[in-house]
Amino acid sequence: MRRRSLNTRPQVRSFILLALLFSSSFFAISQVTDNYHIVQAYPHDQHAFTQGLVYVDGHLFESTGIKGQSTLREVDLETGRIERMQLVSDQYFAEGLTDWKNTLIQLTWQAHIAFVYDRATYRLLRTFHYQGEGWGLTHDARSLILSDGTATLRFFNPETFKEVRRITVTDRGKPVTQLNELEYIHGEIYANIWHANRIARISPTTGRVVGWIDLKGLMPRDQLSSDEAVLNGIAYDAAHNRLFVTGKLWPKIFEIALVPEKAKLVPVRHAK
Repeated sequence: MRRRSLNTRPQVRSFILLALLFSSSFFAISQVTDNYHIVQAYPHDQHAFTQGLVYVDGHLFESTGIKGQSTLREVDLETGRIERMQLVSDQYFAEGLTDWKNTLIQLTWQAHIAFVYDRATYRLLRTFHYQGEGWGLTHDARSLILSDGTATLRFFNPETFKEVRRITVTDRGKPVTQLNELEYIHGEIYANIWHANRIARISPTTGRVVGWIDLKGLMPRDQLSSDEAVLNGIAYDAAHNRLFVTGKLWPKIFEIALVPEKAKLVPVRHAK
């Protein structure tokens, strides 16, 4: 009996090892998915094709798109009233928006040009050019961060507007495309996914998606006027730790609080 038990131990170890390998090859720990609850809802211009949203120094700024309708505007959060508005030339389809120091920087979709405005007066200070399309724009402490609808995020020097680096955004090794409006929050890049009711939380160092925010059900479909009335707009009030989200042609802006969900084992799909 003793000799037999000694002989079977390697077999037991092998069985356990194979079981672990089997489980790890078919399952992986998913990123944490945050749900939400609504803290407050505010009125929003339902005709605004929202492309960029920024909250800075107590003021809400918005970039809206569509050629012939594109604007840069300041909006009163509580009432939804447009307090100040700058029309963008009809030849441009305005896109993402961010602040930098005392300026606002607004992208255009396919014209490869961005406008730099004085934040206090909306006076156009200068322009800069970039390759590819412009979708979303945000910044960290040193760089502007631009999305163009692909899985690539590009980082630019905000003074010279020269590209300094880029990352590829991936979720469990697969590229994540359709990255749209951006916001930099607590050391992560939050990104809307076009035509999806979720926001990716992205590491600015590796490009890896570290979590998702599931906003399904935030805006009922029967309150939307178009199939293009999709989630698009993230703003963060750093002074009061408030997170705002809205969408194109949405009648409301929502202040939300995130509700973390525990990570789960999820199946890993293998190529055939």
